[in-house]
Amino acid sequence: MNYDVAFRHQQALDPSALIMVGTALHAIAAAITDCRNAGIDFETDPAVILLIRHLASLCTARPADADLRRDCMERIAEMRNRPVLKTLVLRGVAHDQPAKRLFHSEGRIALRRLAGSLGLDEGSFDIRSNKAGPAVSGEITLHADNVWVQLSIGPFGPGREVCFRKVRDRRDHIGERNCWASVRELLEPDRFAARIQRELGLPERAPAEPRLVA
Repeated sequence: MNYDVAFRHQQALDPSALIMVGTALHAIAAAITDCRNAGIDFETDPAVILLIRHLASLCTARPADADLRRDCMERIAEMRNRPVLKTLVLRGVAHDQPAKRLFHSEGRIALRRLAGSLGLDEGSFDIRSNKAGPAVSGEITLHADNVWVQLSIGPFGPGREVCFRKVRDRRDHIGERNCWASVRELLEPDRFAARIQRELGLPERAPAEPRLVA
């Protein structure tokens, strides 16, 4: 039985209704799906090729390549100057697995930098990541012999993404009273470390030697 349909060919012959990049992309994706369902090689399908050429014609009215490349480079520079962790916290990561993976990766990096600013030696602390269910952010935790710090996007509202408290050792998961900080403070590890040491009454230690973080 032949599962091919004529619709994509009709669109390719008269693409006048496809006046936006988004609608043209949708038509191409649908045409490729039709080809796959019918067992046809979409790489050589005439309708797919015509639809792609129509998409290219829509893009000719856009800025020149050089201008677009410049805009891309400017946006990359802007994003590098704006910590992605802060952006992820603001937008949320629930029900978005790629964003959630990035949140946990960047969270581990931020907490490792904080450990360096606290003067914690390698091996004197743990960093744990619990992704939990799809509807929540999960949490990333730094647990040392006398301090516990956790990053999450919880129900406590903006400015309370980081919880920290004093503990007796790495087996103590309860500790003393909770203190709260924003993700913005976490992204300034030296200043945040000084606050943690001051509020929890921790001995000030020289920051650890700079090291690669992962």
